[in-house]
Amino acid sequence: MRLVATGLSGERAGEHVFGPLDFAISAGEALVVTGENGSGKSTLLRVVAGLLAPSAGSVSLEGAGEETIASSGHYLGHQNAMKTALTVEENLKFWRDFEGEPHLEIDEALDMVGLPDIGHLPFGYLSTGQKRRASIARLLVSYRPVWLLDEPTAGLDARSERQFAGLMAAHLEDGGLIMAATHVPLGIAGAWEMVMGGADA
Repeated sequence: MRLVATGLSGERAGEHVFGPLDFAISAGEALVVTGENGSGKSTLLRVVAGLLAPSAGSVSLEGAGEETIASSGHYLGHQNAMKTALTVEENLKFWRDFEGEPHLEIDEALDMVGLPDIGHLPFGYLSTGQKRRASIARLLVSYRPVWLLDEPTAGLDARSERQFAGLMAAHLEDGGLIMAATHVPLGIAGAWEMVMGGADA
C-alpha cells in the first residue's frame, strides 16, 4: 500500500497555496510536513483527505484494492469533530459505527490515551488537552491504515505527546502510514520530512 501524489497543487480562496508536489508514503512510513503559517500545510492535508479538490495533479492510494484514501483514512484536523453535548462514549460510538472496521473497545482506547473512567462525561466538560486526547481515541476505535493528522499534538502536555508518539509508532509497526502537518517534533522515528514554502507559497 502506498499513498502517492503526482504534480499535486492546491488553492485557497482562488489563490495558489502549494505545489506542484510529488511524494509517496508506503506502509510503515510517516511523512511529516513542516513550514511557516500560511505555507499550505493544512490545505495539503485537506486535499489529500479529499475534503478539498486539488487545483492540479492527483493523489491516490495504490495497492489497496478497491479502497480509497477516503475509505481507508482517518483525518484529524484542527477541530476535534465531537459533539459537545454528547458524552465521550457516545461520540466515539458514533465514529466507530460511522467509520466501520471496529478495532479497540471504547474503554480500552480511552485508557490508551490516558483518559480512563471519563466516557460518561459530556465532551464539552473536558479540558482542551482532554478533548484532544479523546479525539485521538477516535483513531483507535476503528481501524483505518491511513492517518492524516493536522497539528495532532495541539493542546497536549509533554506526557500526552510522548504517549501519542507511542501510538503512532505502534500504528506504523502494524503496517499503517501517517502524514502529519506540525510545527513541533512529533517523535516519530525515521519519519520523512517535507518543508512547505513560506507565507507567499
